[in-house]
Amino acid sequence: MSQFAINLLFVGASFALYIGIAIWARAGSTKDFYVAGGGVHPVTNGMATAADWMSAASFISMAGLLASGGYANSTFLMGWTGGYVILAMLLAPYLRKFGKFTVPDFIGDRFYSNTARLVAVICLVVASITYVIGQMTGAGVAFSRFLEVSNTWGIWIAAFIVFLYAVFGGMKGITYTQVAQYIVLIIAYTIPAVFISLELTGNPIPGLGLFSTHTESGVPLLAKLDDVINALGFRDYTADVDNKLNMVLFTLSLMVGTAGLPHVIIRFFTVPKVADARWSAGWALVFIALLYLTAPAVGSMARLNLMTTVYPEMAGQVENYDEAATNPILYEERPEWVRTWEETGLINFEDKNGDGRIQVYNDGNEDFADTAAERGWEGSELTVNNDILVLANPEIANLPSWVIGLIAAGGIAAALSTAAGLLLAISSAISHDLIKTMINPKITEKGEMLAARISMAGAILLATYLGLNPPGFAAQTVALAFGIAGASLFPALMMGIFSKRVNNKGAVAGMLTGLGLTLLYIFTYLGWFFIPETNMLPNTPDNWILGISPLSFGAVGAIFNFAVAFAVSSATEEPPQEIQDLVESVRYPKGAGVATGH
Repeated sequence: MSQFAINLLFVGASFALYIGIAIWARAGSTKDFYVAGGGVHPVTNGMATAADWMSAASFISMAGLLASGGYANSTFLMGWTGGYVILAMLLAPYLRKFGKFTVPDFIGDRFYSNTARLVAVICLVVASITYVIGQMTGAGVAFSRFLEVSNTWGIWIAAFIVFLYAVFGGMKGITYTQVAQYIVLIIAYTIPAVFISLELTGNPIPGLGLFSTHTESGVPLLAKLDDVINALGFRDYTADVDNKLNMVLFTLSLMVGTAGLPHVIIRFFTVPKVADARWSAGWALVFIALLYLTAPAVGSMARLNLMTTVYPEMAGQVENYDEAATNPILYEERPEWVRTWEETGLINFEDKNGDGRIQVYNDGNEDFADTAAERGWEGSELTVNNDILVLANPEIANLPSWVIGLIAAGGIAAALSTAAGLLLAISSAISHDLIKTMINPKITEKGEMLAARISMAGAILLATYLGLNPPGFAAQTVALAFGIAGASLFPALMMGIFSKRVNNKGAVAGMLTGLGLTLLYIFTYLGWFFIPETNMLPNTPDNWILGISPLSFGAVGAIFNFAVAFAVSSATEEPPQEIQDLVESVRYPKGAGVATGH
């Protein structure tokens, strides 16, 4: 059986499973559509939350970032995991106690203002749309390779599949689909990692293999990787970062962004009671840890495999790396996996010196320029998209065909699961918070369901368009979304739960400040509304204010949000007594009624 047929079998079977679940769990009411009926078991919800949270950025792009940036990109691991802990400890149980369907529901009622509700809807939609761009980008990468179609067609196929099970199933269909998707993605991620760890180190546990000995050369794996990439002009894989401020702010931005993500927060509204929200959060952390403890090993091993594919003599070297670097493979002798990925456009080769060989090195390193010139190199010739490394890993390591088919299904599952959750959050905000609560309170349940499905379909179309024209690769785009959520929604949620003094005027001013400043900073460097060539300054470190990257600015936006909200609240009247009593009751999560708001 051909590799394409095997990929089609795995991916097709997973699609059939997802659509079958959606039909079985079709939403029959707004409660089913928004919170899956409110009766999801904590373990089930924990698994669905893990799938919802571990997006294409986690499955596809994070290991690629670790592979390319090493320790410097460990901020993604620290920020996302730390943010989930904040969400689980400080937000989830209290929001479940409040008993509403959506994040704007909480903000609108807590700050007794439809203006606050509207601003929250805007913040939610902007953050979620930005986030879903990354999912569609990741899905396009996976589909284009494994179904052997163009990246454009891959994104359209992903949009169609999500439309089928998200629009009809709502939260009920999405929940049980995400359970299946978690099982698919975690198996798909760990099995290749085990194979590769065994092949490179002899250790079947990837996380331990990372700190084991490289079998072929007999030196520690990380030391081996450092030696290989040093010979090609790259800094140590384990090197520290120069800009500590940017690293801290980026980690903090991811943390507060994670805690403010509406599509994850609404998952905690689906369980019967507050204690179940806490248990859901705990189980989700366990399920997340299975992938996150494996990702650093996958990233480092992928980088080593890629380098020794181009420079085969380096694999067994202990000392003569410079000599081995002068003998890269001939382009005509490139492995089959390179040929396959070239067809997708995600690997590109340009023979700059005309010698018929592939040179990969750090041509941006001025200190390495003389060495490159001595070797007759005129620029790095192979461009590899970071998003492909996890998906290509089984092929790079010559693993069996069925493993490649499995990781195809896993990569697609990761992208689709989060995309569905985000689209539901957008749909709920528009149909429930905007139409039902603010525009037409008398709308029937049937009319509200129709509005929810139409708004979700519209969001899918917009996300597809933006996925075709993304502002960066998957994890970069996702980081922007986290910054937007962290700067706008997270402070409002925290102040809504833990401060009785913050009033409606303060909350609105804070959210608008956080969102406005963050978007302005991002658009300055990445273009207005991510439209290419509309940026006001080049997106380079020497142009960043105090060296703060656009990906890191969410933390600064959040600080301004808190400061403005407290300042405006202090200068204006206190919230009504019943709102202060409400805040007091929410902070003591001893049981909760069923979710209301419909």
